[in-house]
Amino acid sequence: MFSRSSLERARVLAVGLVATGSLVAAGPCDLYSSGGTPCIAAHSTTRALYSAYSGSLYQVRRGSDNTTTNIAPLSAGGVANAAAQDSFCASTTCLITVIYDQSGRGNHLTQAPPGGFNGPESNGYDNLASATGAPITLNGQKAYGVFVSPGTGYRNNAASGTARGDAAEGMYAVFDGTHYNGGCCFDYGNAETSSLDTGNGHMEAIYFGDSRSWGTGAGSGPWIMADLENGLFSGVSAGNNAGDPSISSRFVTAVVKGEPNHWAIRGGNAASGSLSTYYNGVRPTVSGYNPMSKEGAIILGIGGDNSVSAQGTFYEGVMTSGYPSDATENSVQANIVAAGYATTSLTSGAALTVGSSISLRATTSCCTTRYIAHTGSTVNTQVVSSSSSTTLKQQASWTVRAGLANSACFSFESRDTAGSYIRHYNFELLLNANEGTKQFYEDATFCPQAGLNGQGNSIRSWNYPTRYFRHYNNVAYVASNGGVHTFDVASLFNDDVSWVISTGFA
Repeated sequence: MFSRSSLERARVLAVGLVATGSLVAAGPCDLYSSGGTPCIAAHSTTRALYSAYSGSLYQVRRGSDNTTTNIAPLSAGGVANAAAQDSFCASTTCLITVIYDQSGRGNHLTQAPPGGFNGPESNGYDNLASATGAPITLNGQKAYGVFVSPGTGYRNNAASGTARGDAAEGMYAVFDGTHYNGGCCFDYGNAETSSLDTGNGHMEAIYFGDSRSWGTGAGSGPWIMADLENGLFSGVSAGNNAGDPSISSRFVTAVVKGEPNHWAIRGGNAASGSLSTYYNGVRPTVSGYNPMSKEGAIILGIGGDNSVSAQGTFYEGVMTSGYPSDATENSVQANIVAAGYATTSLTSGAALTVGSSISLRATTSCCTTRYIAHTGSTVNTQVVSSSSSTTLKQQASWTVRAGLANSACFSFESRDTAGSYIRHYNFELLLNANEGTKQFYEDATFCPQAGLNGQGNSIRSWNYPTRYFRHYNNVAYVASNGGVHTFDVASLFNDDVSWVISTGFA
């Protein structure tokens, strides 16, 4: 904690809002540099992290022709030019292919390769994130974060200037405090250069989630912890640290820093208030963690061995040379708060009304008499008309509900099987009874947007935002544009994922 007077000094240093898209007079990396611990990596898809930075923040690739474009700030030190992305990605899908390093060292993050674990993409690579899965605003200006679904990951195994061995470093990241799971491991930070688990102490990365396999904090999670390899640590041991609280804020600032036989965890609400210290002390006493054997790769969304079962959302983060002071981090936190992170709409196109009954008609030229229906637990398309049987009309009608996992989106309850919802499982759409679990809620939540082919709506999965309702051989899936599954084929994708929504047959 720190005094009110020091907080005010931090605010004066950090804040300098202007109306041109330039957020701050001094960016986070300017503040770290002033504190003697300069950034050696600075990643963000939402804004520039140096006051003078006007270069590319990230690169996107669109599905229509596989061309790419770079997204820069609106002005030096400012918010990302989301309008440029929206224009480039109009009427197609887009993936984030590169997250550029703003430090000048070239520590860019790209699609993670296979390691101890394979990713789900071709040749064992990890998935790339949707460019549109995590919209937010910064002081009212739209930007996009990096929505990491299980299987998604970014990496740089040849980073420059990162801490090696027992050298001192610091790092922070801004995450979505409501998007997490217990999988291993939603990390940002220092990892192995081989993408393999090379032993205790070979990592030092921020972890965010509610895994209970190693360390835990107070309550039920999620927690900010440190992934030091072969252990998520909330304190001196891979056990419980009651001083590491469960996170409840929508936006969270997470901090981990380490030097010889000393490290700390800090955190706070990224939209208001100050940082608190959750652990500050000696290294774990288990063999391998003192001294550390950090290798200096940089990871995002995965574990050091390419463990790919975690999920989370990343907005910005940096890594430093040297052990930052609390005062420097306090100034950075004031800067983050001043950036004005806030939520925005997750949907577009024709609006849906909670409680209404709808039917969804295919728009592909072959199939314009077919509607999303179900046969038992299988969700499919069937020919339905006003003269169809009452049973079929009910099977092709769905009650719109507030999203079970996120009320900014929607869930679809069967009209003829009360309490059962459309959900995806292994990317096939099924009709299942509500299990009341976090996983079910996420799998049954979908975010409509304007139809990719210009008709109706396309219905995007909330927890896998690269995937949309698609009919393929009259069976319904959540499909990506050109992915590894047969039902992901790029041909006719825009048509197959666009649906005209009308009042339900029943």
